[in-house]
Amino acid sequence: MADQSNRREPSREGSVDLVPDLAEATSPPLCPSAQPEMQEAVAFGVVGGSVTHPLLGYLAATQQVTEQLLRLSDPVAPTEIFRFAARCAGPACQHFDGRDCQLAKRIVEVLPLAVTQLPPCPVRPRCRWWQQEGRQACLRCPQVVTETYGPSDEVSRVATAVR
Repeated sequence: MADQSNRREPSREGSVDLVPDLAEATSPPLCPSAQPEMQEAVAFGVVGGSVTHPLLGYLAATQQVTEQLLRLSDPVAPTEIFRFAARCAGPACQHFDGRDCQLAKRIVEVLPLAVTQLPPCPVRPRCRWWQQEGRQACLRCPQVVTETYGPSDEVSRVATAVR
């Protein structure tokens, strides 16, 4: 059987995106805005930039959440330093409407682009935001952080769940 990990398909904008391996695409989706204690949690990025303009640096590979990893953030909370992905909680999540992640939808509708090229994200093949919103979510994802201090009106609007 041929390796399909390098298959490409056009995105909505006409550019080309990688199609994930079948095994990755059929695995349960991951939420890229998770807490470290959630099921199957992994760290996939490190928060950089500034308080007013955070910018995620993506890890080359996900890192399992361990006590040792969490201690690396001392004295601040791990969610101030790392971005975590974990199995999507689906109906148990305040942002899930029964079909879609409304957080991903609001990110695409409200936030400006953070980057102009797809970031090298290790969770993309299983990412719910990618699966639902595609390239447009990925181009905004680097500015999304778990802990926000003095968020802009846009960030506040995006983060507020409406059911």
